[in-house]
Amino acid sequence: MDSGDFFFELPGNLIAQHPSGRRGGSRLMLLDRKTGRRFHRSVDDLPEILCGGEFVSEAGPPLLVFNNSKVRKARLLGVSPETGARCEFLLLGRIEGEPRGRIWKALVQRAGRRKQGSTYVFPDPAGIEAAWAKLSVSTSPPGGEGGIRLLSFDREIDDEWLERNGHVPLPPYIKRTDAPEDADRYQTVYAEVSGSVAAPTAGLHFTRDLLERMGTAGIESVFVTLHVGLGTFLPVRDGDIENHVMHGETCTVGGEAAAKIEAAKARGRKIVAVGTTSVRTLESAWNGKALARGEFGTSIFIRPGFDFKVVDAVFTNFHTPKSTLLMLVSAFAGRELILESYAEAVREGYRFFSYGDAMLMV
Repeated sequence: MDSGDFFFELPGNLIAQHPSGRRGGSRLMLLDRKTGRRFHRSVDDLPEILCGGEFVSEAGPPLLVFNNSKVRKARLLGVSPETGARCEFLLLGRIEGEPRGRIWKALVQRAGRRKQGSTYVFPDPAGIEAAWAKLSVSTSPPGGEGGIRLLSFDREIDDEWLERNGHVPLPPYIKRTDAPEDADRYQTVYAEVSGSVAAPTAGLHFTRDLLERMGTAGIESVFVTLHVGLGTFLPVRDGDIENHVMHGETCTVGGEAAAKIEAAKARGRKIVAVGTTSVRTLESAWNGKALARGEFGTSIFIRPGFDFKVVDAVFTNFHTPKSTLLMLVSAFAGRELILESYAEAVREGYRFFSYGDAMLMV
C-alpha cells in the first residue's frame, strides 16, 4: 500500500496545543467497526460505556490493558562553547556498559550540520550541575535515520539529573516550549517505569477517579510496559509502506498481568488495549498459545492485513496523517472507515494528536 492512502486533511486549529482544561474531560468518539456506526460521548462516560453494549460478554466486563511507561525529561538544549550556537537533543536511551550512564544515543537537531567531536555544554538552571558532552559518530546504518548520534557526557546522566535539567519532550506539532503544566499533563497518572521519550498519549485521559469508578463497576485493569521511542513516532518516509523499517523498542509483560489477560481471553472477556503501544506490546508478546513473560524487544509494524490475536477493542487518540499509528488503527477498523471517522471528527471539531480527544473502537 502507498503511504498516501493514509493521508487526510486537517485544519491547523484542530491540532491541540495544550491539554484539555480538565484531565478526563475530553470528547470521545465511539466507533463500532462491525456496523460502522459512530457515537459522540465523553471520556467521563467510560464506566457506563464499558459496562454495556458490545463490551460486556457472558463472562463479564472487559479487561483494560494500560502502558505504565514513564516519560523522561529527555529533551536537552546544548550550547556550543566555541560559537554560542544552540542545539537541541532528544536522548533516546543509554548505551549499556561503562562508563555507566555517560554515553547516550540521541536524536540531534540538524544533525548534518554537526561535526563529529563537537562539544556542547548543558547549563543547569540552578548553576551548579552543568554537564558537558562530545558529539560522536552516527549509530544509524546506511539509509537509516541519519539524525541519530552518540553523546558522551563528562558525568553520569540519570533520570534524577534529567528531571532537574531536562525539558518535557513535546512533539514537534506542538508549537511552543514546554510549560510547568506539561510536567504533569504529559504524563499518565499511573506512570511507573521510566524510559519513554514520548507519552503513551491515550493514557493521558485517565484520572485516578475514573480508574476507581471503572474498578467499582467491575472493570479490571492490568499494566504492561513499552518504552516509547523512534519505533512509535518516526514518520513513514517511503511511498510504499512495506519498505518502512520500524526501530526496536523495549517491552515488558509481567507474569501476573499475562495470567490475567490469558484467563480473560479463555473465558471470552474482551481485552481493551489503552493506546497503540499497549496493542503492539500484546500482539508482539503472543506466541500462538500464550503471552511471553518478561522483557523483550519489538519492532512490530501493524498495518492493514494484520490478524489481531489478543486485542478486541482499542482506546486511542486521533493520529497524524501517514503515520504508523494511523496504519495500526486502520488495520483494526479498516482504512476507509477510519478515514471516514476522522473526517467526521474534523467536521465535529474534535481536537487531534497528543493533547487531543479520544476514540474507542470495538
